[in-house]
Amino acid sequence: MTDQSDAPQVSSLPDLFAVAYQIEVDAVERYTMLAGQMESHNNPELAAVFRDLARAEGIHAGEIRRWAGAMDVAAHAQQAAKWKKNESPESADLDAVHYLMTRSEALEMALAGEERALAYFRHVLESVTDPAVKELAKRLVEEETEHVELCQRLIRKHQEPAGKPAPDDPDPAMSQG
Repeated sequence: MTDQSDAPQVSSLPDLFAVAYQIEVDAVERYTMLAGQMESHNNPELAAVFRDLARAEGIHAGEIRRWAGAMDVAAHAQQAAKWKKNESPESADLDAVHYLMTRSEALEMALAGEERALAYFRHVLESVTDPAVKELAKRLVEEETEHVELCQRLIRKHQEPAGKPAPDDPDPAMSQG
């Protein structure tokens, strides 16, 4: 879980739009990078999974831009959406990535990011007093809850058979970071 003391402080609607947008953009960048790495490791199935995840996060970033109307969320994110020590909640954990990972493992990693984002927006919802900020935080909690549930459904759908042996790995897995 993301340390909330590390997270950007949200005190206004522009701040929350900017942070929400940046969380999605960070996820797009990370999943796009991982798709490229999986292609270079000749794992096209997993490259496609990461591309699909990047596409979904990009759609959500676009939704947030539309919700923000005329506000330039990308510009405001450069100032307001910085984590002090760690990465934003939906950035995939590079220590969990290896070139022989399964679709289920990739989806578990995505689920963990969605859960961290959900925890962050719940924290915002509980800590802000401005009604407009509270309403947007509630909407973002609902969105992230849907994303968590989607990841859970996809994990169940792509569950690896019990007892399936791990593929032989002639080159031990290392962090992709």
